Amino acid sequence: MTLRVAVCDDQLLVRAGFRVLIDTTDGLEVVGEAGTGREAVDLVRHSRPDVALMDVQMPELDGIEATRLLLGGPDPVPSRVLILTTFDLDRYVFEALRAGASGFLLKDTPPGELLRAIEVVAAGEALLSPRVTSRLVAEFTRRPAVAAHAAERLAGLTVREREVLVLVARGLSNTEIAAALHLSVATVKAHVGRLLMKLAARDRAQLVIAAYESGLMTPGAL
Repeated sequence: MTLRVAVCDDQLLVRAGFRVLIDTTDGLEVVGEAGTGREAVDLVRHSRPDVALMDVQMPELDGIEATRLLLGGPDPVPSRVLILTTFDLDRYVFEALRAGASGFLLKDTPPGELLRAIEVVAAGEALLSPRVTSRLVAEFTRRPAVAAHAAERLAGLTVREREVLVLVARGLSNTEIAAALHLSVATVKAHVGRLLMKLAARDRAQLVIAAYESGLMTPGAL
């Protein structure tokens, strides 16, 4: 199956480079380009790509707000958003994931890693590199006020579901979780599916947020 990708960046040369890279890779194709945040919203709503590469710095609307408009509200699109930026700043990481983005990469990421990131995000996995995760943890330590409310969200989880959530928050794949808990991969997938439903989470990135906000995961627990 071919993965459909939207490229949203205000620099024409960057968009052209991404298009060539993606269109010359088997199993991937670009369905459209956008140069502003407003164009990005229109493009993604119209074309419904599997993944939207979204730059943070764009005119009209920035990539964070465009992501929030696409993935929030009563009519969210089914597309995954992969945030791309030249700025390695804490607030971008936190705000992008809170807006519903499934991943966050710097633009100096090697081409092969970018292509893999598209596939990972399209599959519903969170893309959080160790560098990004460390910033995410630091952000949560500065937001203790959300912990009490977030902890209430976990009240309906079983002991096993909490164990799976901790391992998801540590960045383990389903296969790695299965090995750690001596379960089948199918059973782990079922647990993750129930976690997504119970916590009203879009994907694994938001499960990570729930784990840290609730205090189930704490800095240093990685």
